[in-house]
Amino acid sequence: MATTDFKSIDEYIAACPEQARERLQQIRAAVKKLAPKAKERISYQIAAFELNGKNIIHFAGWKKHVSLYPIPAGDEAFESEISKYVDGKGTVKFLLDEPMPMRLVNKIIKLHVAKNLQRMKEKSK
Repeated sequence: MATTDFKSIDEYIAACPEQARERLQQIRAAVKKLAPKAKERISYQIAAFELNGKNIIHFAGWKKHVSLYPIPAGDEAFESEISKYVDGKGTVKFLLDEPMPMRLVNKIIKLHVAKNLQRMKEKSK
C-alpha cells in the first residue's frame, strides 16, 4: 500500500489488497449495525470507528489476513475463544484462507461499544 494519507474508509479499503476488501467491508457493516452512532474515520492510517469522541475499533487489510485492534477485555470464555486469533500485543488476526468468524467479530465490537458506553457513564458522574 503506497498511499498513507487516506481521507476515508472507502479510500483505505480501495488501497488494500483485493483479497482483503470483502472482509473489511464485512467488518465495516458489522460495526455500523452494532454501533450505528459510531463515526467512520482514519486513525493511524487505517480504518477506524469512533464513538463519543473515542476510537472504539481499528481494522486493517493485508495480503493474507485482516486485523482488528485493540483486543477488548472479556471473560474467560471470550479469552479462550479469541486466543487462536491473537497475534502480538493488542492484535486479532483473521487469515483470509479461513472462514471469517463473524460471531466473534460481532462479540469484539459489542465489547468495545460496552466499554465506551461505560466510560461515558463514569465520566458523566
